[in-house]
Amino acid sequence: VGGGPAGSTTARLLAEAGCRVLIPALLSRDDRFSGHPRVRYTNQPHREFVYRAAYELGRHVLGIEVQAALGALAWLRTTSGTPLPLGIAGYGEGALTALLTAALDPDLAACVISGCFGPREGLWQEPIYRNIFAYLASFADAETAALTGATCTVIVETAQHPETNGPPPPREGRTGAAPGRIETPALECVHREFLRFCELRKGFSPRAPEPVLVFGGPGAPWSAACMAALLGALHVGTAGLSGPAGTPVRAAPLPDAQGRQERLVGQAIALTQRWLREAEFRRDVFQDVSALPSAAAWRTRAEALRKRLWDEVIGRLPPASVPPRPRTRKLFVREGFTAFEVYLDVWEGVFSYGILLVPEGIRLGERRPVVVCQHGLEGTPLNVVEPSPKREAYGSYGARLARRGFVVYAPQNPYRGGDAFRSLQRKLNPLGYTLFSVIVRQHEVALQWLSSLPFVDPGRIGFYGISYGGKTAMRVPALLEGYCLSICSADFNEWIWKNASACHHYSYLFTGEYEMPEFDLGNTFNYADMARLIYPRPFMVERGHHDGVAPDEWVFYEYAKAFRFYDLMGHRDRIEMEVFDGPHAIHGQGTFRFLHRHLAWPEPVEVS
Repeated sequence: VGGGPAGSTTARLLAEAGCRVLIPALLSRDDRFSGHPRVRYTNQPHREFVYRAAYELGRHVLGIEVQAALGALAWLRTTSGTPLPLGIAGYGEGALTALLTAALDPDLAACVISGCFGPREGLWQEPIYRNIFAYLASFADAETAALTGATCTVIVETAQHPETNGPPPPREGRTGAAPGRIETPALECVHREFLRFCELRKGFSPRAPEPVLVFGGPGAPWSAACMAALLGALHVGTAGLSGPAGTPVRAAPLPDAQGRQERLVGQAIALTQRWLREAEFRRDVFQDVSALPSAAAWRTRAEALRKRLWDEVIGRLPPASVPPRPRTRKLFVREGFTAFEVYLDVWEGVFSYGILLVPEGIRLGERRPVVVCQHGLEGTPLNVVEPSPKREAYGSYGARLARRGFVVYAPQNPYRGGDAFRSLQRKLNPLGYTLFSVIVRQHEVALQWLSSLPFVDPGRIGFYGISYGGKTAMRVPALLEGYCLSICSADFNEWIWKNASACHHYSYLFTGEYEMPEFDLGNTFNYADMARLIYPRPFMVERGHHDGVAPDEWVFYEYAKAFRFYDLMGHRDRIEMEVFDGPHAIHGQGTFRFLHRHLAWPEPVEVS
């Protein structure tokens, strides 16, 4: 129809030239339906809202749309009567869908990529719904385009990208969207990526049609040159393109675009929730622990699962590449202990930092147990060891443990600084890594350093983390066996529901923590599965009834799975949960007794 933006009559012109045209609807960047009436609505674009739920479950909003496009192509093949050349053409998000679809369908005759092709090193700055885990480890646009079939003419048009400076603005309680912008790359950058594609294409399909680069300029897509190249690849005449637009043969009411968008969002979210319901059973198959293994068999199985968690979900960065070169300085002295700042090198330009508390009264040659106390979101090691009205949840639990005679180490984890640390996750994901890829290696170096101290027993180093530190307590000890036990405080729950549920107010789907989803975690490892990787080492959960991180029922359900495994393996005494009538906080009673018992350090008669 007329009256739209430039290029809006493209489909009609193609039809008048003799093509059968199918126009799929994509999820929009609007936020009208991004939420749930019983929970809240957000300012996340529809694409981000679906992306978040899908990503945790090993799926993607782009995957949904690519499969829709593949289904459309299959339908066109079955209804055409005789084999006819098929093409796919897209602009902006549609171009990204067209590119990925053409890479997967070997029998296309043409593919138009307009307003999207270019370098991908800035992927972390684009909208989060373009975030594909490990994509840049093997691919960029050139590599993906080179996978197109041997009969496909790939047409790249350098039109202006559909620029956006970010999600819809926060308003009326609508918040939580991830930042992300789309800018048109410099022409020379697009040209350089196109030349890389041409070279790769020669290697993959030396007889494939020559790729076409159309310099559409800074304006709108679907230039006459682009359309002519598309119709030429489809063996259709181009005479109709230069004449005036014809009159539609049959006029009909336009579809209700808003109603259609609501259905698209609803269907996509319903699909993610079906995957969420199936995820528990997919994990059972993946974990393959239906039959109780012997201790020896479990060690072998656990090692294989640990490798997959580290390599495929967390992302395994190379080990430390420089000596730790420990730098320490006295920070302060308090009743019962002395605090030291610690810097340890990990990689060139990357360090590990923490505060070490050394209790009074350590005798020459004596080796004490260590408790590594991990802060939560936006926290610091100082929150763990010093009273703070803004950090009452910690209860200075590191200092309290030091007064009980434990050596305490409070490391700094990188989840601090809002978008500053979340952008680190964005940079890591396309390379196949996560924040915990970095955190694991930092803890590995810290463990080695702690083990080298003359007053530390390397076999008695335990981990105790709260909130985001509780997330660390599930992942790091599952991977690093140098921790002899782990306590997860104020975080343990049915973690996959926590990330992907579209109908619970506990879900991260409705909040600003857009870095939380870990790709395909839902089909591989929940918290009980990570607890099994901690086994046979002692494991404990600390839980306040009024902790808003999740309902008690989620926590108990997931804990029951971990408890059953420990119990059936003959070690009921090594797993425990303390529930107290309190909030999202350290309780420090049952957990302290747990530490004394399993780290073999006597409880003092009286202690604060």
